Parts: sequence; C-alpha cells; structure tokens
Amino acid sequence: MLFRKNWFKGFTAAVVTCSLLVFSAAPSWAASDSRDSGTVNLRIMETTDIHGALMNYDYYSDKETNEYGLVSTASLIQKARSETRNSMLFDNGDLLQGNPLDDYMARNKTFEKEGGVHPVYKMMNLMGYDAATVGNHEFNYGLDFLDKSLKGADFPYVNANVYVDKEGQATKNYFTPYQILDKTVMDEKGEEHTLKVGVIGLVTPQIMQWDEANLKDKVVTKDIVETAKKFIPQMKTEGADIIVVLAHTGYEDVPQTPMMENAVKYLSKVDGINAILFGHAHKSFPSSDFKDMSGVDLDKGTINGVPAVEASSWGKDLGIIDMSLEKKNREWHVIDSQSQVRPVVSTTNQAAQFIPDFKLVDAIKEEHQGTLNYVRQPVGTTTAPITSYFALVQDDPSIQIVTNAQKWYVQNHLKGTEYENLPVLSAGAPFKAGGRNGAEYYTNIPEGTIAIKNVSDLYVYPNTVNAVEVTGAEIQEWLEWSAGQFNRIDPSKTEEQSLINKDFPTYNFDVIDGVNYQIDVTQPARYDAKGTLIDSSAHRIKDLQYNGKAIDPAQKFIVATNNYRASSSKLANPDGKRIVMAAPDESRQVVIDYIRTNGTINPSADGNWSIAPFGQAKVTFESSPDAKDVLAGNQQISYLSSATDGFAKYSLKAGAKPSTATTPVKEAVAPAKATAKPAVKTAKPAAAKPVPTTKPKTSK
Repeated sequence: MLFRKNWFKGFTAAVVTCSLLVFSAAPSWAASDSRDSGTVNLRIMETTDIHGALMNYDYYSDKETNEYGLVSTASLIQKARSETRNSMLFDNGDLLQGNPLDDYMARNKTFEKEGGVHPVYKMMNLMGYDAATVGNHEFNYGLDFLDKSLKGADFPYVNANVYVDKEGQATKNYFTPYQILDKTVMDEKGEEHTLKVGVIGLVTPQIMQWDEANLKDKVVTKDIVETAKKFIPQMKTEGADIIVVLAHTGYEDVPQTPMMENAVKYLSKVDGINAILFGHAHKSFPSSDFKDMSGVDLDKGTINGVPAVEASSWGKDLGIIDMSLEKKNREWHVIDSQSQVRPVVSTTNQAAQFIPDFKLVDAIKEEHQGTLNYVRQPVGTTTAPITSYFALVQDDPSIQIVTNAQKWYVQNHLKGTEYENLPVLSAGAPFKAGGRNGAEYYTNIPEGTIAIKNVSDLYVYPNTVNAVEVTGAEIQEWLEWSAGQFNRIDPSKTEEQSLINKDFPTYNFDVIDGVNYQIDVTQPARYDAKGTLIDSSAHRIKDLQYNGKAIDPAQKFIVATNNYRASSSKLANPDGKRIVMAAPDESRQVVIDYIRTNGTINPSADGNWSIAPFGQAKVTFESSPDAKDVLAGNQQISYLSSATDGFAKYSLKAGAKPSTATTPVKEAVAPAKATAKPAVKTAKPAAAKPVPTTKPKTSK
C-alpha cells in the first residue's frame, strides 16, 4: 500500500534518533535469531476509540496539543513497524463521532460527493490499516451516514453481531462478519510463508438502546460471546491459521450475563481465539487499571491466557501484541506473546515523543480548516467564566447552562399538550470532569464571547433532547443512583479520605435542577455505577424539596434529559414507557439556540444541591491544577498540592444547605424552534412501578 512504500520518506533523523532512545526494541525472544523451522514473529498493532481526534489539535480550546491525535500515533506505528519483519494494523471502532471535526463532517457531508472520502479514511488509507470494526458511536448519525462513510475505507470492515432486522427477526449479517486475510510473512530463516489471519468484529449489543431512533426496525444485535462461539469454528474450518478478534467491548470483572456490554473476560474463554484487541472503555491494557482482576496476567498482557491489548483513546496510545508462531504438522501455533501500550506522551516527563507526520496533516487540511471555521462562529456572550473544575463537588455553571436550555426547550414544546401543566425539571451531568481522560479534560470558557467550540466543550455528545414523566419517589431514586459518584466518608477518621469514586463515570452524575437536595456521603451508596440496587436500606439523598416543601412521592414531573438517559436508564425510565417527548434537535443545538435567543447569559449555578456536613473528616478530591486560579471567594474548596498524572489535590468543606426556593430560569422567554416537530405522546404513560433493580446502561 501507499503508506508502506512512501509514507515516511524524508522522516527526520532527529525524530528517529529520539524514538530509538524512547523505546527498547522488540522483546528479546521476538528479536532473537531463532533457527527453529517455520518460526514467525508477528506484531499486531491496534488503535481504538479515536473519536475524530485525527489532528494533534484541541478544537475546544482552539490550540495544538501534544497529548493525542492520530497524526502523532502514526509516528509510533512507523517506529513499531521498523522493529519487526512482520506486522499488521487494525482499528477497533468509535472513529466517526467524538469531537468537532466529526460533527462538522456529519453536518456538511462533503465527503458524500462523487469520489469523496471521509477525512478519517483519507488518513487511515495512507497509514495502511489491514482491517477495522465498528464501535457503538459509529451508529450515532444513522446507518445511511455510516454506510456512505465506510465506502471510503480501502481496507475491510468486519462485524459479526449486528444483523438485518426483518419483521423482528435477525435474517442476515448487516456487515461482513469476518475476513480471512492472506498475510505474507517471513520466518526467522528468511523464508516466506502465507499466513491466513482470520479477523472478526464484535460491538456492544447496547447500540439498540443507545441509538434506538436510528436503528429500530432496521437492525438487531446478538450477544458478543455467543456470536464468537458461532463464527470462530467456521473461520477455522475455512482455513484461518490464527484468529484476531476486534472487540469493541471492555473488560469487567463481574459475573457473565446475556448481552453484556463489557464481555472481554468471557470472550477470552472462547476456544480458538489467538488475540483480542479491545476498547470502548478508554483504558490501557496492560496497565495498573487491571490490577488483581481475575484471569489477567499484566506481565504478559493476557486475559485467561489469550494475548490482549487495549490502546486507550484518541490516539494517545498504540496497542501492540508481539506473537511468536511456530508451524508444526502444517498448523501454526502461538508459542509465546507479549502485549504492551506505547504512549504518545512520555509517562515520566509528559513530553511528546514524536512529531506529527505532515503528509497526513496535509491529507485532511481542508476538513481541519473547515472545522476551525465552524467552531469559531460566535453565538452569544457570557457575563462570567464557565468552568467544570468543581462540577463533582458543588453546583456548577457548566451543568446549569445545559439544564436551563433543556428546560426552556421542553417547556416550549409541551405547550398545548396534556403535559403542559406538569412541572418541568431538568437533568444534566458533567461530561468534561477529568477522570480517565486526564487533567486537562475540563471545560474552561472565559467571560465574553461564546462560540460554537465552547458549546461543544459544554456538551461533547451528539445526544438529542428527550423528556420523561416520573414521580417524586422516582426522582429520589434517580438521584440516589447519581450519588454513587462518591466514596463513603467516615466522619470519625482523622486521615485524608478521597471523595470521588473513580469507577463511577462522571457523565452519569446527574444533577436535577428544579428541586433542592443534599447528598450525605457518610452513608453507603444505594446503587452501584450500573444502577443495580446494592443496599436497600441506604439513603444518601436528604431534604429533597420542590417549591420549598418536601417532595410529594406521588407527584408527577416532567424531566428534560437526553435520549441516552431516557432510553437506557431504568432509573430515568423505570418501566420503559416514560418518554413523553423525543425531539429531533441535538442537545448542543438547543444550547446554541438558547444562548442566541438570550444574546447574553448569566451562567451562575443556582445552588440547588450540596454535599451534606460530614463532621471533621478531611475530605479531598482531584481536579486540574488550573482550578486553583478560580478559587477566589470559594469558602468550601482549598488547594492542597500537586497529585499524580498531572492532577492537583484539593480539600472540601461541606457546603451550605441549598436554598429552599428554586431559582427560576429568567432568560430565553422566546419559544424554542425545532428542525422538526418533536414526538410527543398523546397517551399517558403506564402507571409508575416500583424502581427495579435491573442494571441500566451507564449512558452518556
């Protein structure tokens, strides 16, 4: 391919010299001059969860970054290829959604013109990928968009567990389930062989809930593990020498359940698999993230004995599996393996280890510039900065703006319906709050002009606005799940205690505006991160009030939220029948319209929730080091010290009790406009049932 022949001619000697100092060569067993008959060393490389991060550019802050970008990962790939005779490169999905470049392409669809290619595939074609699979976010813009995008890929796409839906029946695979690739390899004696590499793709079955509007009555999904058990013997029968699984699913050390989202642990037990490339969870494997998990060998990088790798996200890492293969009795056997992840940024000094390849930069320069022009368009003005540095510990302006906009939109679109007299609340979560995405992953919008890039910073997903009807009792349970964001604090202890539960995704920490409440973190959590009831006697939500009075458990409310939460959470939608409005408009566009309607906005949080007193306990949490610059006047938070991985440590004092009166939304009295009429149900939902204990998707 073009990439292998021409890509790195002229690559600078300085970078090559630097890279040789950064990484050791291939493992000693792989580099040895073994003379065993038929021994082949094969390097398998993975990228995953790129989410449109092609350039080394942060579109939200409008500046270059050395932390991520496929143009930088490409240098890691070139270096890794140079170290071995035989290599293959695969992608594990979630390419087409995730940042403003992807949004710009989805809106403008310039690649759909005659001979056009999506910029993701312009770059990947040059890089010489051998095969890829789809991730769950590939379906966010619909099947038509996905199909047209994939036409630009010069390498095969595989997926085995998405089927065409014909009258409720799975009739045939929507994609090619697997491919057997003829790979010419050279053994340690310099002799060539043809290795038949079977490649199969699998995706989280939950796409049917998360993108129901795009997929219902078009496709269905099947269980990951059962699908592998079906196709892998078939691939062996058809002559596959080794089998590589591209699994867009994560690893969880939990009991196996049908149609489970994160199925790698049990996928690794399926006979015949020689390597698993996984993703979805944005983690790195092997790493300390997987310490003490069952079946995991971190030294070798195997799961239940199967070589595996996960390459984080956004091109921050390159995943590598080195395998030694030996041919005996006309069959190839894996006799040894070693997995590793190579970072774009040094883990010791946070310095970039490679420069981007400018041939790749040039390939997508028009799309990059178009994205910059798009995100720089102004939409309004803010009278104060909007940050998310402290969104997990106190009421926060980055959430308030979103919940205000959602409430405004829903109230306008429920006028004239049977729901117009029900009180409207609004649920929002901090999407950019550090965590696994790093110490720079926070919203920081300065006072002044707000551009589209800033709104994308506030709301990073292409969700649409939904509204659900729930009771006061169900709002209490919804918030109890959200309160799982916190570790339990012991008020009698004198040593420091960390507040934030890092296993609870921040995008599930829903703040519900329109009610007032406190969260008592000295109590145990009622629900786990998946929404499973784990302690029926536990209650963290205290003094839940509406209009200054204790909330009536039987009162009905409308809650503005997003389609992910409404369609997949058993706490936001207890019996599956609570969606009363499904809007066509993206949540981001609603925020843009809300700001444009007002012109100038006041982003101040209304203080409707706080952490309840926790005695004299020394409570700490981590945030960006930059957060200390916005602490002036904050009586609850103090900077303590630097922390690991670029974070800083802060202390927290329990906040004041929330106001007993809900702050009204004073802005945006003009009606909201939709691009199409929202679907508002004309029949009442079924009567509320007790909150179930089944697990919902940890939706975004």
